[in-house]
Amino acid sequence: MALEQNQTATALPPKENATQYGPVQSSFASGPAPDLAEKSQEIPSSTTRIRTEVNQRNGLGHQTNIRTMPREETISVAVDAVALITTECITVTSAMRKHARWAHSSVSAILGGSPSPSKSREAIRQFRNHEEPTVHMEMSSMGMGSARSDFLLASRWGLRGKKGKSLQDDPLIAAFARLRSDLRHCTDIKTFDIPALLHPFLQVIRSSSTSASITSLALVAITKFLAYSLISRESPRLALGMQLLSAAITHCRFEASDSAADETVLLRILTLMEGILSGPGGELLGDESVCEMMETGLSMCCQVRLSELLRRSAEMSMSSMCQVVFERLKTLEVEAGDNVEAMDAESRDSPNPLKLAPSVDGTSVMSYPANGELKPSAEVDDKDGPFGSTEENLGSASLDLPHKNGGSVAQKASASAAELSQPLTTQGTGESISIKPYGLPSIRELFRVLVDLLQPHSKQHGDGMRVMALRIIDVALEVAGPSIARHPSLAMLAKDDLCRHLFQLVRSENMTVLNESLRVAGTLLHTCRGVLKLQQELFLSYLVACLHPRVEIPTEPGIDPILYEGIPEAPKLVRPPASSNSGRATPVPVKDRQKLGMEGGSRKPDAREAMVESIGALSRIPSYLVELFVNYDCEVDRADLCEDMIGLLARNAFPDAATWSTTNVPALCLDALLGYVQFIADRLPLNPQREGYPDPESLRNQRARKKIIIRGAAKFNEHPRSGIAYLASQGIITNPDDAHAVATFLRGTTRISKSVLGDFLSKKANDQLLRAFMALFDFNNKRVDEALRELLNSFRLPGEAPLIERIVEEFSEKYCAAATPEGIAGKDAVHVLAYAIIILNTDQHNPSVKDEKRMTYTDFARNLRGVNGGGNFEPEYLQQIYDSIRTNEIILPEEHNTARAFHYAWEELLLKTRNAGDLILCDSNIFDADMFQATWRPIVATLSYVFMSASEDVVFPRINTGFLQCAHIAATYGVTEALDRIVYCLSSISTIAQDRPWNTALNTRVQRGKESVMVSELAVKLGGNFRAKLATYVLFQYVVRGNVKEIRDGWKLIVQIWLNLFANSLISPCLSRRLSLDPIPLQPPTHVIDRAEKPADSGFISSFLSTISSYTADDPPEPSEEELEYTMTTVDCVSNCHFEDLLLEATQMPPRATKDLVLALLEQLPQDSSPAVIVVKPERPSTPIKSNGHRPDGRGPQYDPSLVYVLELITLLAIRDESTLAAVGELVVDALQNVIRNAASTHFMVLSRAVFYLLLLLQKSAVQDQSLVRAPVVLHMISSFSQPKLEKSAALILKGFIVCIKESGTLRNEIINTPDFWSTIERIHTIPAVSAGVFSLLKAIVEDRAPAVTADNYEFVIGLLNSFANAGGAAAPSQIQREPNSRRPQPQEQTQTRENGVFQRGEEAVHLVYQLTSRVPELIEQSHLERNDAWITYWSPIFECLRMQCESLHRGIRRRAFSCLQGALQSAELASTDHQEWTAIFSEVLFPLIERLLKPEVYQADPKGMSETRVAVAKLLCKIFLHYLVTLAEWESMEATWFRILDCVDRLMNSGQGSGMEEEISESLKNILYFMKSDGYLVPPAPGEKEAPLWHETWKRVDRFLPDMRKEIFPDPPPLQQKQQQRLKQERVPTKQVEEGKQVAGTSTEES
Repeated sequence: MALEQNQTATALPPKENATQYGPVQSSFASGPAPDLAEKSQEIPSSTTRIRTEVNQRNGLGHQTNIRTMPREETISVAVDAVALITTECITVTSAMRKHARWAHSSVSAILGGSPSPSKSREAIRQFRNHEEPTVHMEMSSMGMGSARSDFLLASRWGLRGKKGKSLQDDPLIAAFARLRSDLRHCTDIKTFDIPALLHPFLQVIRSSSTSASITSLALVAITKFLAYSLISRESPRLALGMQLLSAAITHCRFEASDSAADETVLLRILTLMEGILSGPGGELLGDESVCEMMETGLSMCCQVRLSELLRRSAEMSMSSMCQVVFERLKTLEVEAGDNVEAMDAESRDSPNPLKLAPSVDGTSVMSYPANGELKPSAEVDDKDGPFGSTEENLGSASLDLPHKNGGSVAQKASASAAELSQPLTTQGTGESISIKPYGLPSIRELFRVLVDLLQPHSKQHGDGMRVMALRIIDVALEVAGPSIARHPSLAMLAKDDLCRHLFQLVRSENMTVLNESLRVAGTLLHTCRGVLKLQQELFLSYLVACLHPRVEIPTEPGIDPILYEGIPEAPKLVRPPASSNSGRATPVPVKDRQKLGMEGGSRKPDAREAMVESIGALSRIPSYLVELFVNYDCEVDRADLCEDMIGLLARNAFPDAATWSTTNVPALCLDALLGYVQFIADRLPLNPQREGYPDPESLRNQRARKKIIIRGAAKFNEHPRSGIAYLASQGIITNPDDAHAVATFLRGTTRISKSVLGDFLSKKANDQLLRAFMALFDFNNKRVDEALRELLNSFRLPGEAPLIERIVEEFSEKYCAAATPEGIAGKDAVHVLAYAIIILNTDQHNPSVKDEKRMTYTDFARNLRGVNGGGNFEPEYLQQIYDSIRTNEIILPEEHNTARAFHYAWEELLLKTRNAGDLILCDSNIFDADMFQATWRPIVATLSYVFMSASEDVVFPRINTGFLQCAHIAATYGVTEALDRIVYCLSSISTIAQDRPWNTALNTRVQRGKESVMVSELAVKLGGNFRAKLATYVLFQYVVRGNVKEIRDGWKLIVQIWLNLFANSLISPCLSRRLSLDPIPLQPPTHVIDRAEKPADSGFISSFLSTISSYTADDPPEPSEEELEYTMTTVDCVSNCHFEDLLLEATQMPPRATKDLVLALLEQLPQDSSPAVIVVKPERPSTPIKSNGHRPDGRGPQYDPSLVYVLELITLLAIRDESTLAAVGELVVDALQNVIRNAASTHFMVLSRAVFYLLLLLQKSAVQDQSLVRAPVVLHMISSFSQPKLEKSAALILKGFIVCIKESGTLRNEIINTPDFWSTIERIHTIPAVSAGVFSLLKAIVEDRAPAVTADNYEFVIGLLNSFANAGGAAAPSQIQREPNSRRPQPQEQTQTRENGVFQRGEEAVHLVYQLTSRVPELIEQSHLERNDAWITYWSPIFECLRMQCESLHRGIRRRAFSCLQGALQSAELASTDHQEWTAIFSEVLFPLIERLLKPEVYQADPKGMSETRVAVAKLLCKIFLHYLVTLAEWESMEATWFRILDCVDRLMNSGQGSGMEEEISESLKNILYFMKSDGYLVPPAPGEKEAPLWHETWKRVDRFLPDMRKEIFPDPPPLQQKQQQRLKQERVPTKQVEEGKQVAGTSTEES
């Protein structure tokens, strides 16, 4: 039951299957028969087939075609089945009665004969119980059933014949009567016995007495039974019925009438055979039945006497039936499971092998005699027709297999008329004949016959028969190709005979044969290539040799030949060079070898196109080229088929290929090439499947080894010793001194010249090598000539006799080494015999020897008389040798020039297949990387050439997609060289990557309202070139975008394009906000035109005047509308390229890829010996710029924004992260340093940015703990700038400094402690634009929590702060002049704002100086200086600065300085009893300050303010003296200091400022005197004592300006008080009391 279900699923209705293959032949166009017309309509056109194939390939699914899909449901019958059969019976008998032969039939023929009631009841019972009916033969002696009942019926109706005898019906009519009688009791036709149902119809078909029309009616009736499912799987004895039906239609007989009626019968037979095979009982047919049906169909196809229409119909029917037959293979595989080979062996060992031999024009099996009988050749004799006696049988006898009953179905089909009147059963047993369903035997025989019909050299098989066989074989392969490959017997037919014939037919000049041969070859390789490894190599090698042109690509104007570099000039098929001496007078001419099929040769254009189509069909298999690469390119001894195929397609895709083929070939090749790329791209996202496939790494090693061997073989062919040495150096030959290793290589490779090898082996110096080479052969059980033939197939005998002697001697030794063969005396006999064989071979096949002069066997035997150890060789032995040499020359296979040349080559190929193994089918992407690496060059070259030469718009989308896919593949698999090549080609096509700088002298900016566009030479040329714009877009949008990580050398061209677009204002100058810089300034345009301001009525005159004025003013002409339009097009193109996204992607590349980009950018920078900028020289004299500034006068360096763009971009790339900085930081630093070193010849805008970039890199490297450059080196270079350059670059230099020291760290400490840093700051701090920034930097250093001010920079810091304070004071006069009392006009607000900033910085600077007092003790301690040196180094600068600012002209600064000075003087760390250098605060600070304040010029600068300052300083002087009085008292200089203070007070009191000042100063002095009095420092002398110097000098000075002060301080005291004061003078006052006294004095001073 399982088998039946399977067969049901695979059975196909005839018409549907008959329409799937091949185009309609031209013979069908002229009025085909009705059913043939239906067949022709059901054949899909080639367009439909292609569309279906494309849809399947593109994943769109199979487009269901109602004509080509098998019909699963059956046709329903509207009438009663029994009535339908009865009607068909009446139709046939009615037609028979109209014939004279059956005109006098009995009544039973009309009424239907009926057996006896008992028999009828018995028949009904058997049918109801599903038993096989038994036909009782009552009149067996007459061979007719129911004769008695027929006689009774005839008597009753009074029918009499001649002489009163009753008329008896013909058996044919009687059979129909019985069938009608049996059908009367049938209620379900599916229970009716099939043999009984078919029996009367089969009699008509087998009868030779029926006409064509009657036979046709019987065939139509049976066809209806099958079509309407009246015969179904459930019908009784279906298998036997199908066998009988098959036997009947294949042995059909009828009387011939007219050819139309006769051929109609044959058409009916074809239709019925299709129905049988595809119907419910088709799978039940036996092998012999199927063979007979196939034989019948093939006979109709082959007989030219039949009409073209019939033969084409037969061919279509054969195709349909072969579909069903070969589909059976799949069922057999399921049944056999894993035992396919066992099933194959069982079928081969059958005792009665099938033989199928169709007739050809009346010969062989089937014939078409004059009487219209179609029968096996076994039945054809002289009486059958005029063809019987003259036909030659090309095949075996007809099919006639015995069955259990001792006969065959064919024999029973040819039985007598009486026997035909009964259904066929076994003899008396009632058992049906057991038939085994057809299987592998019939399929194999059918396949063998079809293959035999392809014999290319058979004169009996015309091209028409070959074409027919090719079409049928193509159907078989399409249906069951893989199954054929899995069955050994079928696979052997395909590998040997089919391929042998096919590969010779593809060399045919008949285009029909060629097309069909190529189609079958393609289908064969598509379905069975797994077992056709070497056959496929031979086929493809031939196609490549035929199609690959040997001419150079013609040079096209406008196309750079560099673009299509990589197209191979010739295929890589390695063939040894032709030998000059082959044992004959002249070598084989190339033309002769081409005719023999050994070379490609020239083919007609149509043939070339057909071959290209065949290659294209194979290349459309997704994994095909991958399999070629793995199985051939990666194997040492195989050709590089994948590379050759791609090279072939690439070369023929060039337009010039149409000159030697057709105009379709370039497009076909380009489509195949793009399909190959598409398949690789489609496999990119798939997960790699490695199981069951070779390791890709091992294949890479094999390819590398293969290249070495090819190179070594080439060296060997030129000089053997050097070739062996090279191979040994590369590890191919393990030891060049080891003869066995060398011999093994020489024997195993096919790439060395056999002529060179023969000469090399025969030299005396190579005896060891020759002996080792001989040891590799096995001559056991071989005749001498066979062994010698095997040896000489591996190398060519040299031409010199001594060399031949050496080889023959070694051969004799080897031949007799193991054991001397029987009949040979020894090695000496072998030596002579071998020499004789060589002489015989030359004699028999030398074209210069005449035939009558050639050696006969007798001569050959005579020459060898007595050389076999004194005796003779056996005559039979010598005869065999002679015959072998005479018929088969000993010669290298590639040198054969006879008709057997292909045979020799094929036999050699079959020998190699034993060790070649099966082809690896690759459905994986693990080999795509290596395959693309090997094949990308011709692909990219072809795409580039077609891009430049294409004239149709439809081509460009395909080419663009090809570039995109190639780039994606290259980037995915890391084939950077391919990606770089694509970039190069597209960059060259874009025309904007040229080395010559674009002329920017005529750049003109055009304003249109709010829009602005720069018209330039680049923009105009690019906008007017469609290919250049498209190439630019494809390059940046398809190729570069997404693949930047894998670009290497291609960055050079990308950068050139980038810079050219930037220089012409086509891309944004703002690279990144990470650098916090303004956009890069661009060069101003030469001219600016505002189109919006042009008056509306401007006409020709105004335009003319505008042009004249522009020439008069030496201005460039205005851009035309066309130039403006081209420019706008270029702007759109560049905008669509999205360079901003590309830049973002480039900044995110890994370090390795970033380095390539940086190197490309660095190449755009000038070298050390070249100018520091890229100068764009104008082609016309410089003209003044109209609206955007002025052009440089040429005396200084010119500004190139592209240089800044490069520097900024490499900096941006370098500082991205730590790894990138480590990879490219050093390169970038060196480039920036080169620019800075050439500061004198560098434009300040470039220089300033280079400094900033370098400082930024310095900061990043310090943060990431990388030492790219030392800070002192950078600072020294900056400090060496000239003052003008430094001033112009100050802003960015300062910004770089701020970046470097804004965070605490090693870098900050290193910078702020470097003198060059402070030198630079000092030189730029006075520049108004950067003054505020410098001060902020200085302030940050001073106020930093970390100790930023150190001994190294202390002096610089004080000096700069003092300078800022001085700057504020210097601006004070303008402030004084703006006081309310002044009548002068007020300055502008901007000036006032700027001056306010200066004043504010001055005040803050003073305060910062005061803050440094807290750092002084620590600095002193760290310095380890002497106390005096430390005072001079640290304290003195602070007091000096504050002293100077106390006399500043700016009141705010002066007040702040005074306040800070007061605080500094009172600092706790200032004074000490251990040292006295601090006392210099009086002599170096306070006293000089008072001296300066008392000068008239100082006072007159600000009288009001200076008066206040004088009072404050005087009070401060008194306060400080009082504050340090106790400490000063211990030093000798106290009195001198006190006396000088009094002198200063005296001068201040007498300075003429008024009473207010006198009062304040006198109060301060009074406080000091009170304190000195209370502490005993100033004590009046006792009566009689001499006045102390202190007392005397004090009052001497005080009395001069305050005469009443003494009485107020020292009134006359009582004696006791005087004594107490005297005692205090002599004793030290306790410290606590002194401190309390100071506090009281200080309080008093503050209150005053």
